[in-house]
Amino acid sequence: MEKRIINPWDWQNERSYVQAIEVIKPEGTLYISGQTAIDAEGKSSNGDMRSQLIDTISNLEKVIDEAGYQCHNIVRLNIYTTSSDEFFTSFDIFQAWVKKHGIKQASTVLEVKSLFETLKVELEVTVVR
Repeated sequence: MEKRIINPWDWQNERSYVQAIEVIKPEGTLYISGQTAIDAEGKSSNGDMRSQLIDTISNLEKVIDEAGYQCHNIVRLNIYTTSSDEFFTSFDIFQAWVKKHGIKQASTVLEVKSLFETLKVELEVTVVR
């Protein structure tokens, strides 16, 4: 599998995403449902955005690992949040995670009216191998 990043500008680099990514000859593609801060017993978090983002990333990593894929091969990541303001005050956590894994993904952030129960953030990704 080959990945080619398309960035006609430089400004997106500080925002932890790319404008486009081309995948050539993938061996597999994993489409992951939106992951949230729900624990192993199925209980939704009552925590703040920061703690929910940490738990959401952990759950996402668990699914990726279980499927035999790697985080650095995430090519699409959609972020759904009930508050863009709250999400961006915790953006350092997201950016550190992206940097840790060397993720270069096309990305969209969407503010939604609500998520399931008490949830504040949901990450939906596509990973290639």
